[in-house]
Amino acid sequence: MSDNLLEIENLNIDYLVDKGDFRAVKNVSFNIGRGEIFGLAGESGCGKSTIAYAITRLSKAPAWVSGGSIRLDGQDLLRMPENELQKIRWKRIGMVFQSAMNSLNPLMRVEAQFHDVLHRHTRCSRQESRARAEEMFKLVGIPPHRISDYPHQFSGGMRQRIVIAICLALRPELIIMDEPTTALDVVVQREILEQVVDLQRTYGFSVLFITHDLHLMAQLCQRIGVMLMGELVEVGDVRQVSLAPLHDYTRKLWNAIPELPSKPRLSGALA
Repeated sequence: MSDNLLEIENLNIDYLVDKGDFRAVKNVSFNIGRGEIFGLAGESGCGKSTIAYAITRLSKAPAWVSGGSIRLDGQDLLRMPENELQKIRWKRIGMVFQSAMNSLNPLMRVEAQFHDVLHRHTRCSRQESRARAEEMFKLVGIPPHRISDYPHQFSGGMRQRIVIAICLALRPELIIMDEPTTALDVVVQREILEQVVDLQRTYGFSVLFITHDLHLMAQLCQRIGVMLMGELVEVGDVRQVSLAPLHDYTRKLWNAIPELPSKPRLSGALA
């Protein structure tokens, strides 16, 4: 068995526009090891989220994958029939979307949203899904009795935790977190990321962590990939990329971070 859970090779993603095809992702290759937290950094519009959607095959027109492969445990997700792919989404690959706290259905109680995910993949009963939801609420630090509440009854940070709990409910092997702490204050952001690390250590899942915040990524990830205009310009260990970057753009990203009186220790998963 390979040490890599996810392998992306020579991935190209285009958008159909009036003047032809626009290549948003250009020959990107990287892998994510089992139990690894891998960071993908870069400015807005560089192709990070486009890659995330391609991994789960949630890309919609005018986007389309024009080349390359995405393999999960050796299986090419891009060539997998849709009915087989539906068994993998959420079950083996979970995703926390941008503005995750707004992705809950405001008209449904949280318990019902847990049940939708669990029942589709396990055919469990309402009682079983409720028990699982209560278990997951405990894991993310929310009182279990609150699973009967509606999303608007929770704070932004709590809604973010609920989305992560739903994502983890089926024990996926890979979790894609696309800007998971956007719009949260720094204290709540820290609490949620510490919780993600604790859960990752407990269950051993891999994480693709996408953000434009290199400072945040340096505290969380073991390896970092840096994207510029659709290309992956640098990949390396978090200390190498942060302390001795090879690409000029990576150096500029670090230099854009305001200096503090004493630089925070690079922990590589908030150790």
